[in-house]
Amino acid sequence: MTDTNVANCAPDIASVSLALPLADIADELGRSFAEYGFAVVRDHGIPQQLIDQAETLSKAFFALPEEAKKAYKIEGGGGARGYTPFGTEKAKDASVHDLKEFWHVGRGLPSDHPLSKFMGPNIWPEEVDGFEQTFEALYAAFEEAGGRVLEAIALHLKLSQDFFEPTVEDGNSVMRLLHYPPLGPGAPEGAIRAAAHGDINTITLLLGAEEAGLELLTQSGEWKAIDVPEGALVINVGDMLERLTNGRLRSTTHRVVNPRGEAATRSRYSMPFFLHFRPDYMIEPLECCVKPGGESAAPAPISSHDFLMQRLREINLA
Repeated sequence: MTDTNVANCAPDIASVSLALPLADIADELGRSFAEYGFAVVRDHGIPQQLIDQAETLSKAFFALPEEAKKAYKIEGGGGARGYTPFGTEKAKDASVHDLKEFWHVGRGLPSDHPLSKFMGPNIWPEEVDGFEQTFEALYAAFEEAGGRVLEAIALHLKLSQDFFEPTVEDGNSVMRLLHYPPLGPGAPEGAIRAAAHGDINTITLLLGAEEAGLELLTQSGEWKAIDVPEGALVINVGDMLERLTNGRLRSTTHRVVNPRGEAATRSRYSMPFFLHFRPDYMIEPLECCVKPGGESAAPAPISSHDFLMQRLREINLA
């Protein structure tokens, strides 16, 4: 495996406009997801004014005193809502924690909803004005953009364009506000901002990846940097979608490496949206993705919720 301090870029990752007809971009996205597990999406429809406001409020929250932030940590909640302090999350099989802190916003469901037992209520920091309204709006905008990407994926798989709509309706999607503090001398040896990992969910939509550091691991074992135009979304396949497509679309190992020079002295912020299936959706390989005679080698069916909990335990969040 090649692991250098400066990774080469992966030029073949698709970069498409979501404003184009989906039939025109579906196979380009599918090719990129099959080869790299990643694609870049422009013209995604999330208003820049909303993004700017969200970034401002995210920075305001993370600038609060530690004790104020820790008041929003929910014990026993698996980090699904509110604040997760620096030094908590650890990538699967990693020996040291990641160098980050984060806040989670999830779906709000009424208490009598059949899926409410899977999703706790959101909490909101009282110290930051406009936080709830801004991030509820951003959550909805992320969900709309993610739905359009899933429609393109469905077309690539020769499914009906709306195939994924009922699978993600009222899904357990989570928006994460991430802060990677400046690198200090007290960081554990070998720790990086986000150690090599794969995402658990269906697809991830990432805002704020323009600054260098995000890298993916290719099938040949090389780390490749992802070049992201300003304002674009990075989309990657999660383990749930890989399982559903029997490996046809890849959930790729990726990481956020530590910067060098002046960049190491400043914070990095980003906002990923982890789009999930419904908790009661059974992830069973699609017929179109299982070759005749290969049924026995395909992954066994598992509910989205059971798969999620299994993986959260592996990364120290449950």
